[in-house]
Amino acid sequence: MAGRVEVLQVDEGNLEELLAVAVEDAAPEEVMPPVAGPPGWTTERQEAFRTWHRARCPGLAGPLRESTFAITHDGRIVGSARLALRAGHDVLETGMWLGRSHRGRGIGTATLRVLLGEAARAGARAVVADTEAHNTAALGALRRNGATLTASQDTVGIHAELSPKEMPPPAPSTTDP
Repeated sequence: MAGRVEVLQVDEGNLEELLAVAVEDAAPEEVMPPVAGPPGWTTERQEAFRTWHRARCPGLAGPLRESTFAITHDGRIVGSARLALRAGHDVLETGMWLGRSHRGRGIGTATLRVLLGEAARAGARAVVADTEAHNTAALGALRRNGATLTASQDTVGIHAELSPKEMPPPAPSTTDP
């Protein structure tokens, strides 16, 4: 992947662009908690998406203790990531989604690296993530960022733990192998 990956706090200035990426390039169940009703991006689902992100605008210090970020690749929003406080104030949970047309390019790996830097700045001692054994893209991004992976007893779920790392400031253009 050539290009620059950054994360921007989700706010009113980028929320509609993030929603447009979700509607055009992802299924609702890939990007948000379930909403009752017919399948697809209904008006109700789109409003639930907005409400979910707006509730997280206060960030880690807010009542939900969670931040959401728009993932950008070369300045264009391509997905979303989150960090949420867990187990006190020194463990953060992370998760992300990318629009289908942006998957498989190393953007997830680069985003996780940026999130580890955000976690270090927030004072976290660990970052955790949960995924499923069939999610090879997520597992690859986690491995490339040094995660310790543990399979659940049913072997479907995978728990990952990572160490936050202060990242050097990004160069104007970076390449992620």
